[in-house]
Amino acid sequence: MSDVQVSLVAACRNEVTHIQGFLDSIQSQDMDGMSWEAIIADGESTDGTREFLEAYCASHENVHVISNPGRIVSTGLNAAIRAARGEFILRLDAHTFYATDYCQQSVQTLLATGADNVGGPARTRVGGTVAKAIAAAYHSRFSTGGAPFHRPDYEGWADTVPYGCWRKSTLERLGLFDESLVRNQDDELNLRLLRSGGRIWQSPTIVSWYSPRASLSSLFHQYFQYGFWKVPVIAKHRRPGSWRHLVPSGFVAMNVLMPLAAAASAVMGVGGLVNAALTVWLGAMAAYIAAVLVASAVAARTHGWETLLYLPAVFCVFHVSYGSGFLAGLVWFRRNVPLVMPGDSFLVRITR
Repeated sequence: MSDVQVSLVAACRNEVTHIQGFLDSIQSQDMDGMSWEAIIADGESTDGTREFLEAYCASHENVHVISNPGRIVSTGLNAAIRAARGEFILRLDAHTFYATDYCQQSVQTLLATGADNVGGPARTRVGGTVAKAIAAAYHSRFSTGGAPFHRPDYEGWADTVPYGCWRKSTLERLGLFDESLVRNQDDELNLRLLRSGGRIWQSPTIVSWYSPRASLSSLFHQYFQYGFWKVPVIAKHRRPGSWRHLVPSGFVAMNVLMPLAAAASAVMGVGGLVNAALTVWLGAMAAYIAAVLVASAVAARTHGWETLLYLPAVFCVFHVSYGSGFLAGLVWFRRNVPLVMPGDSFLVRITR
């Protein structure tokens, strides 16, 4: 490549414990043949992140910090993209480590495939047994529905990829990220791209390592938000991006409705319906528990047997949190309330 103009964009807020490592990973990139800049949109950090970024930028002329008064990822990324001068845009995340050839491989793959967006699989890097169990479940088809980006060796066309690399003109044509979305803004942009006739390519040569949540409570919070914010995406496009987005909510709904149906039948004195409802529900739960145990054993065999103790609970958190969030979203958005809520709301607040 010769004198390729590249802009790296990221949105962050209150990342003082991670920002140094993130900036170091940018500086370690092999930028041979590239003219590059990094633009980081700070969402009104209160922990010293902004001050650190400003001091860093003073001694690194290729790195710039801008304000993100919207304080969410989509508004920050859009502000950074608008300020970007490069022909190519690479979106980065402050909680991810990048191979030194990440930028080179991203741009080369975009040019070689003719795709409109490219990315690599979501590899994970963790410490601690619980975090290791969460990472093991993250790569399992049983928890994620088999999305290609959870498969480290997959190469080919995909419906979405982590982060992304585009020509800036492609993002401008699409209208950038949807600023009404706190979560799922990547998926929504990629769905818009595909529906406009664009194509997305995943390549295992584009290497990065994501740091999943390290506790069950933070995992529940994260995936509850994913489920909740999937509802406005589906409403906007009049269809889900994939069937896998609907299965967890069906599972949670069954576990609510079947016991209620049994209770209602008992109150009405319809014994046959009580038995039928309980039989169906208990049979489904027995099948689910068996599937959880099998999936846990398969994941533990690959990722370490020490994770087996935690994996059943992790799988349940993945399913119940996403499904509950989706059902909550169905109720919330039928009320026609604003999509953007106060920054301290459970539905908006991003925690690690």
